[in-house]
Amino acid sequence: MEKKRWECSALPNGWKMEEVTRKSGLSAGKSDVYYFSPTGKKFRSKPQLARYLGNSMDLSSFDFRTGKMLMSKLNKNRQRTRCDQNQSKGKPDLNTSLPVRQTASIFKQPVTKVTNHPSNKVKTDPQKAVDQPRQLFWEKKLSGLDAYDIAEELVKTMDLPKGLQGVGPGYSDKTLLSALASALHTSSNPITGQLSAAVEKNPGVWLNTSQPLCKTFMVTDEDIRKQEDLVYSVRKRLEEALMADMLAHIDETAVDANSLKDESSDEEMETV
Repeated sequence: MEKKRWECSALPNGWKMEEVTRKSGLSAGKSDVYYFSPTGKKFRSKPQLARYLGNSMDLSSFDFRTGKMLMSKLNKNRQRTRCDQNQSKGKPDLNTSLPVRQTASIFKQPVTKVTNHPSNKVKTDPQKAVDQPRQLFWEKKLSGLDAYDIAEELVKTMDLPKGLQGVGPGYSDKTLLSALASALHTSSNPITGQLSAAVEKNPGVWLNTSQPLCKTFMVTDEDIRKQEDLVYSVRKRLEEALMADMLAHIDETAVDANSLKDESSDEEMETV
């Protein structure tokens, strides 16, 4: 290896730069650069050099390979520093709009609050305890959207009971279904619908935002029995379908076994 060492003018006095050129091997002709401090400590990379010098010298414009300061990077760093200083001095932030969360999960997030720690102090803000305002008639945003299955076929919408009737401007069965599903997910209170009859005259004033966009309704014992009969009939059809599938599988297995026996007997006869 061939070594060359000289004073590095870009670094403080006493710092030396060494270039080692390789003469053999696959990397012949390539050179490695090292730096030596005035005390003789060796540095193999720019991060090591920066950690050693610390805040005493800015190496952002220093080229480790050539041992020189790059003037283009140095000018850019100076301009950036001046710009940051001007911005820090200067103009106040005139943006008074509050940050708004655009997306929110409708499912409840589990949170554990620990209050038994000796140094723990629980503080409550009465303003944050108040329910956040909700946008009226948000269900209308979902109008015109349809669901498709994996085969890109339109999924049939559920048929709601006749006792459920929507309320509000531009309501439909789809918006009513979205409102009911949201109420079931976001609240544990019973769903009664809009109890006030004045909501039809001025929904923007008399609308109860904690209830879905539907008129008041009552679930009777007859409705419950009809639902039970519907669930029983669906389970019965599912049981019959599973039984038919199991019997068909047994028949196919028996046919395959018989065909294997016939083939083996034919092969024995041919050998005889």
